Amino acid sequence: MVLTKTQTTASQVEILAKLYLEGKPAEISDETMAQLCDWLMDEFHQLPLNLQFSDYMRYANVKELFADIEQSHLWVSADSYDSSVYPNPIYGFIFQGMHDYDHYLTDSDFSLEGEIAAYNFTAKRVPSLEIQKILYSEIVLRSAAYLHRGHAADPKIVFP
Repeated sequence: MVLTKTQTTASQVEILAKLYLEGKPAEISDETMAQLCDWLMDEFHQLPLNLQFSDYMRYANVKELFADIEQSHLWVSADSYDSSVYPNPIYGFIFQGMHDYDHYLTDSDFSLEGEIAAYNFTAKRVPSLEIQKILYSEIVLRSAAYLHRGHAADPKIVFP
């Protein structure tokens, strides 16, 4: 039997989702968290967008997301990011805005392949391997859990 791309992707989503869902929360040093927050703030200052907080607005697809970005605007929904991972909720807000903009820059969707493309683009800019691991958990593994379950998983950072 020859596996199709869809079958392989479904298997990959399940494997990555289980790594997230069954993984124990990682311990992140204060130094790494401070470095991550500093990097996110630097990224925020470089965003050419007006980020706007919303309790309810969530993009259903990249077409909607890209249309707003092309107008230099981006809604960031409170349910789109995890504020419990960061020492201050503003960093989750910044992360989501930066991540959505990376989807735009890589012309990638919200599929597993799209999340991996956005992650790879972001990972090249981070200052350390530890932050790459955090972002892998946030972008790839958590997204796989969402795709596998059809809804957001409890937030955490895992290092499989």
